[in-house]
Amino acid sequence: MNEIYDAAKDEQFSRGYIDIDEPRVRELDDGRQIPFRYMHGGFEGTPVKFSFCFPEAEDYEERFYQYLSPFPEPEEELASVAVTGIDDKIAFCITHGAYYVESNMGSGAIFTNSDDHTMSYRSSAATAEYSRVMARKVYGYEHRPYGYVYGGSGGGYRTIACIENTNAFDGAAPYVIGSPYAIPNCQTTRAHAERLLRNKIGQIIDAVDAGGSGDPYAGLDEEEAVALREATLFGYPLKSWFSSADLNDGSLPVLLPGVKLMDPSYFEEFWKEPGYLGADPESSAAKERICMDSKVKLCYVPGKKLQTLEGEDAQKAVDTRNGVNDAWKKMISGSGTDTEPWLELTALPVPAKGHDLYLKGLVLTIVSGRAAGKKLQVGKITDGRVYLTDGFGTDPIMETLELMESGDEVHLDNSDYIAIQTYHRHQVPTADYHAWDQFRGADKEPLYPQRKTLAGPVFCGNGPGCEQNGLVQGKVIICASLMDEQAYPWQADWYRRKIASEHDGKETDYCRLYYFDNVLHDDITASVDELHATSYIAGLKQALIDLALWVEEGVEPLPSSNYKVDGGHILVADSAIARGGLQPVVFLNANGSKCAHVKAGETVRFTAEAEVPEGAGSLTFVEWSFDGETDFPEKGEWELRDGGRRGTAQIVHIFEKPGTYFAVVRVKSERNGDKTAPFTQIRNLDRARVVVE
Repeated sequence: MNEIYDAAKDEQFSRGYIDIDEPRVRELDDGRQIPFRYMHGGFEGTPVKFSFCFPEAEDYEERFYQYLSPFPEPEEELASVAVTGIDDKIAFCITHGAYYVESNMGSGAIFTNSDDHTMSYRSSAATAEYSRVMARKVYGYEHRPYGYVYGGSGGGYRTIACIENTNAFDGAAPYVIGSPYAIPNCQTTRAHAERLLRNKIGQIIDAVDAGGSGDPYAGLDEEEAVALREATLFGYPLKSWFSSADLNDGSLPVLLPGVKLMDPSYFEEFWKEPGYLGADPESSAAKERICMDSKVKLCYVPGKKLQTLEGEDAQKAVDTRNGVNDAWKKMISGSGTDTEPWLELTALPVPAKGHDLYLKGLVLTIVSGRAAGKKLQVGKITDGRVYLTDGFGTDPIMETLELMESGDEVHLDNSDYIAIQTYHRHQVPTADYHAWDQFRGADKEPLYPQRKTLAGPVFCGNGPGCEQNGLVQGKVIICASLMDEQAYPWQADWYRRKIASEHDGKETDYCRLYYFDNVLHDDITASVDELHATSYIAGLKQALIDLALWVEEGVEPLPSSNYKVDGGHILVADSAIARGGLQPVVFLNANGSKCAHVKAGETVRFTAEAEVPEGAGSLTFVEWSFDGETDFPEKGEWELRDGGRRGTAQIVHIFEKPGTYFAVVRVKSERNGDKTAPFTQIRNLDRARVVVE
């Protein structure tokens, strides 16, 4: 048995303080004003700070919800204060009988809070216990508030660490979670496939979309097909390929330096030793490698005149940049300007025959001059110019450019970034991780050379402070995404089975797992692409409500989703009654088919059939998009059956111009069928293709 941490016995957190205590108000989207009492404080002698938000006494039901961020910063305890609308965590809590807790977990860095990796869960537990002290003062009577901890992705790791290793919490709701071997392997499998398939992504998306051919391998060469099959078998959902269109590898640039620190020799052996992709001179890895020297010919610093070898003044306006607000970019070095800085070099990389330049992870290192030793991230090479962009582990762009001069020697290299993309092949864990079966031979031994260090558990332990063991100290409800492109869906099942194995198979006494279809890794309600994906966040909030009822009143939550595991795949039934869980299921047809062929100006009839799992509530809303509108402007009405659990909605639309269109229906259900409930409208969507001639 693991030793259970008791914050009450920890001298390090014995001196809590409050430095702000004042009344505040949250405003809901419907205009309601919700008063609450805000407190801010910390623990003396530590960097730990926290925020507490207490509802009015008449609304208080003796519980709290404590959110754990995946990437806590020094001011993380303030992160939720400014959030409004449907994603307002504080408003959800104070309207559901709970006070809200958030801390910075003593953060000083992303993956580790201090030299003591247990700081994350110990400080979270201490914060929870101190919140109970303050709750007794606020409400004026002796009681122990029930406590529920929740967080997603890296915050899911932290949540699991809290419920496994402390006595501070009665329940937990980790969501979109990874296994101990998720990092960096989920990121590397996706990056490898995206590199090889970057010019075929459009046809893959079309094949798996509504009314498509259903064959994403059509038109791929052998190497491309192998890459797609490898990523798919590992767990990258085929329906998620639309999210790869921007070739954003997520947190991989942040993870690479950590892998290189743990296993530096890999990045040399990859290019030399048999069994590694880079050692094959005919591989795409070898052909797309950039490793060359050059010199600065011209340096453009936004706001200054160009300094060239010829002494020319030739300032030129360029396009402004568009950033992506990913959490890992907290660690990114940027230019601090909306205008792209660039360099002209005396020599540029030349693509191998049959290949285009692969610039992801291409780093420019300054070798001579005042900026010698500094590194910059290359974003693109266009019209002979090397454009610089934000990068992790690189130096501030503007400060570095101020030091650079014509004639400075530089080195261009993407070797490490290509090398890390097949690191998962050399990280085969124990046999219970079936996503790696494709890398095992008939004798169950690995097909590729193996590294001495398995990086996953190291990353897993550095932030949360431990590797998941399944020995939970309370009730757990897991929410997972079937289209999760960052933490592949099979990992939630892995943790569910881990809990079962550590509790004599009595999993249902401790755990529920709910899968949500057509949702990604995001944990905000507005999806990155509302026409391809929706959100599981309302389902997560319903799970938090159900978790409290389970703990406090013994009300059994709905059974876990029904699904099958096939290697790295999670398979669910088509119907809601067979699938179970919390989410409604909807099917959309155009003229009775997933793909309708019509003439311009011809009326198309769309029919949506929806169903809510038994006990999960009833249908509330149905809305439509026909011409790419992301706000679903056409609002429909249900023809309801079975007490609102099933429904049909129909609508007609005319497409005036030839082209291929995708109609999208978005549906919502709510546990009590309450259309006014702002936080628990659980979503799903479906698509149909219309080809207009």
